[in-house]
Amino acid sequence: MSRYGYQILQTLITDLDPDQRVKNAMNEINSSKRLKFAIAERAEGDKILHVQVKRAEAEAEAKYLSGVGVAKQRKAIVDGLRSSIVDFSEGVEGTTSKDIMDLLLLTQYFDCIRDVGQEGHCKTTFVPSSRSTGDDVRNALLQAESAK
Repeated sequence: MSRYGYQILQTLITDLDPDQRVKNAMNEINSSKRLKFAIAERAEGDKILHVQVKRAEAEAEAKYLSGVGVAKQRKAIVDGLRSSIVDFSEGVEGTTSKDIMDLLLLTQYFDCIRDVGQEGHCKTTFVPSSRSTGDDVRNALLQAESAK
């Protein structure tokens, strides 16, 4: 066409019809690419599922071990209380086991109040549970408010 003064820069080809073997080969290539992608995605999904299963198993094991730790801690507390009661009853004559338990509960109560009082972020108010102390509770709350 250049001989006639025309220069072709672009052409639009709309109807390609390669040989059937070429079409089959191209279809096979596309199919294998999609299959490869599907296998990779499935492997990634299996890996994520495996990680989630392992995480759940680890969490279950941690909770079990935490429970074992709490049980051992409680057993140690009971053993300590038992030895305290035995030592106290042997050391102080005339005391009953109820007297000793009352003393231990009072000690734990004071320890609790001390621990709560030391924490700056605690906003706890201990209210006595006696039925006859309605006015005492009101007065105690008023005193606490005025102490601020």
